[in-house]
Amino acid sequence: MKRPPSLKWPLIVQPLLLQFAILFITVPIIVGMAVRSDSGGPYTDERLIPVVARAIVRQADGALAVRMTAELTALREEVPTLWFMVEDDAGRRVSFGPVPPQFAAFNGILHQLTFGQVRGRIPPYTLTAVLRRENTPAGALTILGHGKLIEVSIIVLLASNVAAIPIFALMVLVSLIAIPWIVRRSLAGVARIAQEAEQIDVGRRGMRLSQEQVPREIAPLVRAVNDALGRLDEGYERQRRFIASAAHELRTPIAILRVKVDAAGDAGTRRLGSDVERIANLAEQLLDLQRLDVSMSDTEIDLAGLARQVAADLAPLLFASQRSIEVAVEQLQPQQPVRGDPGAIERVLTNLVQNAIEHGGRHVTVRVMGRAFEVEDDGPGIPPEQRERVFEPFHRLRPRSSGSGLGLHLVQQVIERHGGHVSLLGAPGGGTIARVEFRPARDARSGAP
Repeated sequence: MKRPPSLKWPLIVQPLLLQFAILFITVPIIVGMAVRSDSGGPYTDERLIPVVARAIVRQADGALAVRMTAELTALREEVPTLWFMVEDDAGRRVSFGPVPPQFAAFNGILHQLTFGQVRGRIPPYTLTAVLRRENTPAGALTILGHGKLIEVSIIVLLASNVAAIPIFALMVLVSLIAIPWIVRRSLAGVARIAQEAEQIDVGRRGMRLSQEQVPREIAPLVRAVNDALGRLDEGYERQRRFIASAAHELRTPIAILRVKVDAAGDAGTRRLGSDVERIANLAEQLLDLQRLDVSMSDTEIDLAGLARQVAADLAPLLFASQRSIEVAVEQLQPQQPVRGDPGAIERVLTNLVQNAIEHGGRHVTVRVMGRAFEVEDDGPGIPPEQRERVFEPFHRLRPRSSGSGLGLHLVQQVIERHGGHVSLLGAPGGGTIARVEFRPARDARSGAP
């Protein structure tokens, strides 16, 4: 499955790359304009200055002298036109090479200068020189010299891009910290409506996503979702009213039909009584589904007492059909209370026991374990591939079954509205185990509709 696109790329990475591209292009332009790169002529390589500074020594009488170091020798071989002038703060000076006469005026005042670049206009550019003040073992010296020439375009390109690297590194560091924080803060409204959307459930209708602090670009999507939720609520409400009205309307003709069947003198007509009961049971189950949506109490439920009550109510019918029922309660410490609608949970237990009997069980065991209970039968069991489908409305294991096909669906609806879970398992000795588990009481309250 293809992963959905992330907002990190368009909101963080792409702006960062754009910033770098702008920086890479504009810095050379700005530097080039600053040094008037369009004025023509090369620069003297400033690496001349430290080479000269290491070659100057001071004699016993304080005068300056040039010592031919290996660096200076190599530089002279590379640049035959090499020349330089050196002067200390006392005005003592020394020169090397063919110093152009145009620079004779600097004698005696050179030590008063600290920085400069001179660019000649006429090849071979012997008037091109660099001036720097250096602290050397011979003292503070001012050096004016002509050495290896470098084109200004190369200097600007290299210097500007090398200077841009730490600036870009700082921008990356700031962007990695600041931009995600800004994006996260800007999309805080989106994160909130995502949390609200997770709370939307079939049992919690009427919910809408809040539109406060939602970015304008996302607000139309939120409004569209809210409109869709409104249409779903309206459709569900129409369906609920129809089912409730139909079930109520069926009660009266069913009651009349039951009286007429029971009072009929014909044995064949009286045999229709089971079909009438099936229709009556179906109408009551439809009303049960409707009651779940209208109101559901929230009180503490005694599962053990409820199981004993259901067993006592159904025992006469079970004994009459040569079947039996047993209630087993496991005492767990500490006590684990369940909250919800006792009447709804009672109907769940009744439905599960009746379902166990209907599918061939001769002995039914109701087992209560803290916040869970099980209904186990010794019937033929339910095939594993059918254990999920039997919760679907009107689904029957056997087409000719006398059941309505709504019993287990009703059970599932009730348990889910109580924040619990129902599942069907195979019993160790054959048969089926219907297991119902509830969440802790505080969780059930927070998830109740």
